[in-house]
Amino acid sequence: MKEATDVFNHWAHLGKDEGMERGHASAVNEMIDVAMERVLTDRVAFSAVDLGCGNGWVVRKLSQHPACVEAVGYDGAEHMIEKAKEVDLINAYHCAKFPDTKPDKTYQFVHSMEFLYYLKDPKNMLQSIHDDWLEKNGWAVIGIDHYAEHEESLGWPEALDVHMSTFSEEEWIQMWKDVGFQEIHAWRANAHDGKPGTLAILGKKS
Repeated sequence: MKEATDVFNHWAHLGKDEGMERGHASAVNEMIDVAMERVLTDRVAFSAVDLGCGNGWVVRKLSQHPACVEAVGYDGAEHMIEKAKEVDLINAYHCAKFPDTKPDKTYQFVHSMEFLYYLKDPKNMLQSIHDDWLEKNGWAVIGIDHYAEHEESLGWPEALDVHMSTFSEEEWIQMWKDVGFQEIHAWRANAHDGKPGTLAILGKKS
């Protein structure tokens, strides 16, 4: 099977990252709106990091939030990071190997969309998000389109010839509990017209 980073490098060369942005925007906007209700409960400003940031579109979106004081992006695909840096000279972007990469600081908000299930051990990465990336009382929100209840997505690994870790909604939520997240909230973002939507999970590091 191909490495997911190789697939996304190829997609960046083809310009498919822009289509991913359009396709995910509704779910991501909903996820961020729901998360911000929690993030800004106890603070007037926040720092943010997007893991699996692609071409940086979510980083740019977060940086425009009036309460955001810092927005940073990390991705394993070098060409995605190159594209992010080309269009955004303000925010910071880093090429990273997950889950090995550890940040030099913690953040009050961690966002990730369509990233975690490409890892062979997503629970290990989720543990790292909780332990290494999040500040105490910080929040994480993660969007997952490949999950057991989304039947159409179950053919993606074979179609793309890339590894995807497949779990049910209940199994994903249990992972969050196992690694220490509190106040967990899960829902289907952008679910409409019979489409299952994105499995969105939100949790706090206490």
